Amino acid sequence: MVKTEPPSSRPPPVAGSSASAFPDERDTVNPAFSRAVGDRVVRFVEDVLGEDIDAKIARIRTHHNETGHDPFGFDPQTTRYALAAAALLHRYYFRTEVHGIENVPADGRLLDIANHSGQVPLDGVMIATALMMDADPPRFPRSMVEKWTAELPFVSVLFPRVGQVVGSPSNARRLLENEESLVVFPEGARGISKTFDKRYQMTPFGLGFMRLALETGTPIVPVAVVGAEEQYVSVGDLKPLAKLLGMPAFPIIPQLFFGMLAPLPTKYRLYFGEPLHFEGDPDDDDAVIEEKVWTVRTAIESMLQRGLEQREGVFF
Repeated sequence: MVKTEPPSSRPPPVAGSSASAFPDERDTVNPAFSRAVGDRVVRFVEDVLGEDIDAKIARIRTHHNETGHDPFGFDPQTTRYALAAAALLHRYYFRTEVHGIENVPADGRLLDIANHSGQVPLDGVMIATALMMDADPPRFPRSMVEKWTAELPFVSVLFPRVGQVVGSPSNARRLLENEESLVVFPEGARGISKTFDKRYQMTPFGLGFMRLALETGTPIVPVAVVGAEEQYVSVGDLKPLAKLLGMPAFPIIPQLFFGMLAPLPTKYRLYFGEPLHFEGDPDDDDAVIEEKVWTVRTAIESMLQRGLEQREGVFF
């Protein structure tokens, strides 16, 4: 375990990240001014929330490589700004209710397995923010993101800097061996791009997360997300256009046609279940692994149904 840099210092370039070892023009334009503006934003958010963002960041445990950098590109300064913005969404825009956060282990390797929805991965942002803002001690989440996001402008730079990692078995294994917490959506792009008529109907789970849990002896915390399905209402999917653009889906979202670019302010409800522990051979036949995956999926479905039954409305 090593200490992260003080929030006021500029982090060094990260080996293997999209940042260059030599600053480009964008990095040299008024860096002091940029930091001053960022600091003011963080201070403002802390005053509004009455919570200490920097204290949360300071408790993050990181694991550096031989060059002294996070091997996946994590940047405490960028994460500080991102957490401030996400915390505002978490507390005031989506007004997130968090249930069962005490079930999240305080330390050690962990897989947070959740249902996926909403057209854009704000469900992942809210899970990550809850782990940072509501868990005690804070758990810093690493999300396994789709490989195609590495080709998107801005996103391909931002995601690594806030600790998110392109999904692959080798990346996930390395993170768990470093006792990190991973957020994984086994439905993948199929789950996030569902149309409104299929809301809260989970698509099939991949088996990779369970093989990884068995291989590394990692406990699984099932997570249910209620509220994301309604933030962007999709009525269809233009599959030919999605294929042309190299996207998993191209949803038809009526609210965008009326200039409503922001997600609807639905009320999020997050449910963290008790840790599940599994034993067995990670190389077992799919049928054997599917039985274990079914246990996780059933736990999430149960929390989803309970959450849907208890909520009185989409926006409150």
